[in-house]
Amino acid sequence: MSITPHDERFMAAAIRLSRWHLGRTATNPSVGCLIVKDGVIVGRAVTALSGRPHAETQALAEAGALARGATAYVTLEPCSHHGKTPPCSEALIAYGVARVVISVTDPDPRVSGRGIAMLREAGIEVDAGVLEVEGRHSLAAYLTRQTKNRPYVTLKLAVSADGMIGREGAGQVAITGPEARAQVQALRAETDAILVGIGTAIADDPLLTMRTPGLESQSPIRIVLDPLLALPLTSKLVATAREVPVIVVASEEVWPLSADAEGLPPSVLPDIAPTRGEIGKEPAPRSLASDDDGFASRQDVGQGANPDPISPLVGEMPGRAEGGASTTDMDSRRAALEAAGVEVVYCSPYHPEVLLPALATRGISSLLVEGGAKTARLFLEAGLVDRIQLYQAPVVIGEGGIESPLDATDIPSGFAHTGTLMFGEDRLDEYERGL
Repeated sequence: MSITPHDERFMAAAIRLSRWHLGRTATNPSVGCLIVKDGVIVGRAVTALSGRPHAETQALAEAGALARGATAYVTLEPCSHHGKTPPCSEALIAYGVARVVISVTDPDPRVSGRGIAMLREAGIEVDAGVLEVEGRHSLAAYLTRQTKNRPYVTLKLAVSADGMIGREGAGQVAITGPEARAQVQALRAETDAILVGIGTAIADDPLLTMRTPGLESQSPIRIVLDPLLALPLTSKLVATAREVPVIVVASEEVWPLSADAEGLPPSVLPDIAPTRGEIGKEPAPRSLASDDDGFASRQDVGQGANPDPISPLVGEMPGRAEGGASTTDMDSRRAALEAAGVEVVYCSPYHPEVLLPALATRGISSLLVEGGAKTARLFLEAGLVDRIQLYQAPVVIGEGGIESPLDATDIPSGFAHTGTLMFGEDRLDEYERGL
């Protein structure tokens, strides 16, 4: 059967549905599924929170007997292997579906093509590649982790009219307005983890959580590049580490001898913290009076000279919070952070080509880089940014401003401009690499 406008219409609806649980399905992708009979939707579902049940089984259960002879629209090829749940392809066969329309073929070697083959062997008609570009966009995080062994990386920058992202020594400086900041909250809600440099963590003391009422449980895992464990114990990140996970990435050069004795390789992140989708309880209410998105600051600006064996980004020093953290008290700093609920790992904080695959091994599929001009430049120069969200505001920073690592005139090659939106007086331009 040839693809019809009706097929595209129903697939577009399935893709919209799949976005409902982005960032909330743990290691599984957020998939949308519609069961359609005689032009009427009789069942619909999106992958459940934490990744199970899958969309197909839920939609089939809702359709019940009406699924027999119906068409299933699925944004990702139905699984064909036995894992913690039976294969969705088997469920589609058992319910007597006559046709399955798929947007994206699953690159997972356990599935790729096998789900389609299983359906066809059962006599079910299968059409794949319907609205594939749109489907791949909605599945970008999952596809990147499967094909590139790393999370999909979004860089978000808020830039003033004079090309600055903040002012040295001024702490947080409002650049974008409330409408744009609300949009950034929506981005956080669908992202697995958010990352800042230690300079931003010290200068801004951000929470990096969701502050939209009712969505607090969707706060991403918070990651700080902190080679010398300088994150203040009095910071908001540390104070809330038991509510929303915080990972501090320290340098391998301060790897404790006790860890070496356990035989743990320093370049691998141990599986000792849950992904956001596995967090079992909603965070307790907390003050959100000071947060960072839409604001700029002394991002990754030095806190004073400090000779040390680490090689941080040029011009960036990790600071001397609370009296400093020299190599002689690394163990006590680590113990204090861990006692507060912070996870400390050792994994080349300034080598994203090493860090990102390590994050992928624990199921982090999407990463939002928010804090620090130098941290942003680090990921850009490594060629490991997949999407750029560039907010441009009419605010002028003036003297003492911190220059943005990029603007709309020098977007790196390989990125395509995918759209412009206005939020109040602020303009958002989005750029993406092809998957």
